[in-house]
Amino acid sequence: MTTELAAKLDVNGIDYTILGIYFVIVIAIGLLARRAVATSEDFFLSGRALPAWVTGLAFVAANLGALEILGMAANGAEYGISTVHFYWIGAVPAMVFLGLVLMPFYYSTRVHSVPEYLRRRFNRPTHAFNALTFAVASVLTAGVNLYALGLIIQSLLGWPLWLAIFISAFFVLVYITLGGLSGAIYTEVLQFFVILAGLIPLVVVGLSAVGGWDGLQDQVSQNTEIGGAAFSQWGGTAPGDATNPLGDWIGIVFGLGFVLSFGYWTTNFAEVQRCLSAKDLSAAQRTPLIGAFPKIFIPALTIIPGLVALVLIPKLGQQGGPTYNDAIPELMARFLPNGVLGIALTGLLAAFMAGMAANVSSFNTVFTYDLWRPYVVKNRPDRYYLQVGRIITVIGILIGIGTAFIAAGYENIMNYVQALFSFFNAPLFATFIVGVFWKRMTPWAGFAGLVSGTVAAVASWITLNGKFGVPEIVYIESVQSRNFYGAIAAFVVDVVVTLIVTMVTKPKPLDEVKGLIWGVPDPDNPDAADAQKVRRWWESPKLLGFSALGITAVLSVIFL
Repeated sequence: MTTELAAKLDVNGIDYTILGIYFVIVIAIGLLARRAVATSEDFFLSGRALPAWVTGLAFVAANLGALEILGMAANGAEYGISTVHFYWIGAVPAMVFLGLVLMPFYYSTRVHSVPEYLRRRFNRPTHAFNALTFAVASVLTAGVNLYALGLIIQSLLGWPLWLAIFISAFFVLVYITLGGLSGAIYTEVLQFFVILAGLIPLVVVGLSAVGGWDGLQDQVSQNTEIGGAAFSQWGGTAPGDATNPLGDWIGIVFGLGFVLSFGYWTTNFAEVQRCLSAKDLSAAQRTPLIGAFPKIFIPALTIIPGLVALVLIPKLGQQGGPTYNDAIPELMARFLPNGVLGIALTGLLAAFMAGMAANVSSFNTVFTYDLWRPYVVKNRPDRYYLQVGRIITVIGILIGIGTAFIAAGYENIMNYVQALFSFFNAPLFATFIVGVFWKRMTPWAGFAGLVSGTVAAVASWITLNGKFGVPEIVYIESVQSRNFYGAIAAFVVDVVVTLIVTMVTKPKPLDEVKGLIWGVPDPDNPDAADAQKVRRWWESPKLLGFSALGITAVLSVIFL
C-alpha cells in the first residue's frame, strides 16, 4: 500500500466543524453508557439488555470498517461485479443461518464468548487455543482499520501518520473504555447512519459523472483492462480455465460461500458478541437477520464507487498510480463540495472506528473471560475483572497500533484480511459446526481438529503463494482464489482429523452437553420457550430470514 494518496481534500472550517461535532457525540455516548456499567457483564455484554433493532444495526455496522469500505471498493475496481459474491453468497446466507439455527446454542447457554462455548462443548485445551488465536486475529484485524484510518487522515488532511493513528486510536479507546460494549454498540448505530450519509452522495455524483449505470458499463467495458468481465458474476468460473478475477466456482461457492462466510459470520466473536448483548433469545436471533437487509444493498455503496474510480482515476491500481485502496478517497477529493465532503469524511472515519471498535471490544472480552480469569488470576471479585477489561482495552489498542503497519504491504487490504480469515475462521468453523451437529464428537477431537486445521491453513497460504522460498505447488492466478482454496484445505483437514480422533477417544456424557448440541435440548433452559415467541408477525425470525434470502436470490438473478 502506498503511503501517499494522489489527491488532497480541500477541507475547510465547515468540514472540520462536522468532524468535531461527530467526535463530541462519540465521547458523549461513551460517558452516558458508562452510567449503565456496574458489572463485568454490563461492560462486556451490555448486560444482555439491548433491543433487536439496536443490536441488528450494530451487527452490520461492526463489519463496516476498512475491510468493507476501502476493501470492497478496491475489490470493485479490481474484480468488478463479481465482488457481490462477498455479500450475496459470502454473507447473507450465513447471517440467516446464525439467526435461525445457531443463536439458540450461543444465547441459551449464557456463554460470554465463542471460546467459552468450545470449553463447555469440548475441553480447556480447545478453549485456550481458540482464545489465543482469536486474540491474535482481533488485534491483527484491528490494525487493518487503524492503519487505513491513519493513512486517510495523513494523506487527506496532511497530519503526520503517527499523529493520525494515535488520535484515531484515542477516540476509540475513550468510548470503549468508558462505556464498554454498550458504548461501542450505540456508537456503531450512529456510525451506520453517518456512513450512509457519506457514501450515498458519492455514489450519486460518481454515477452522474460517467453517464449513469449504462455509461459506467460502456466505459468500463471499453476503456479498462478488466473490460466487460467486470459486469459478470459467474462468467469465467469454469474450473481449470477460470478467467473470473475471483477464480473458479468451486473456490467461490465452497471456499467463500461456505467455509469463509459461515466461519466469519457464525464464529467470529466480534459479530456474535452483538447478538449476545440482546435482551432475550428472540432479539438475539433477530439481530443478524435485521443486519442482513442492509447487507444486501451495501454493494451499491462500495462496489459502484470502485468501478467509477476505475474509469475516472488515471492509473488506478497501476505502477506509479494510486492503489485500489485509494478509490473512495480519490473520488471524495474529486467530486464532493465542502459540507458534503465533511459528512463523507466523517462517514469514512466512522467506518474505520466501527471496525476497530468491534475487534477491540471482542478482544477485551475474550482476553478477560477466556484467558485471564480461568488461567491467570482466578476467583477474584467481579469488579476486578471489570478493571482488567478496561486495562486490556488500552493494551489491545496499543497492540493494534503496532499491527497496523503489517497491512502496509498489501495493495488490496481485502486480500490480507481474507488470508487472516482462512487462518483463524475456517478451522474454527469446521470444529464448531461438526461439534454442534455430531453428538459423538469427542473433546480431544475438537482440540486436534482445530490445531491441525489452523496449521493446514498456514501451510496452504505458504505453498499457494510461494512464501518464505517455498515453491508454488499449484499455481492459482487469483489471490482471492488462493485464499478460498486455503480455507477449503483448512476445513477438510480439520474435519478429517476430527473424524479420526473421535474414533479413538471418548465423548462427553450427554448430560454434560445439554443445550450445546443439536437434538440434545436442555429442558431446564428458560430461553428455549422464548425462542418460539413471536410478539408481532414482523418479528418472526423465519419471516425475516427467508425474506432476506428471497431478496438476495432475486438480485443474484438480475445481476447474473
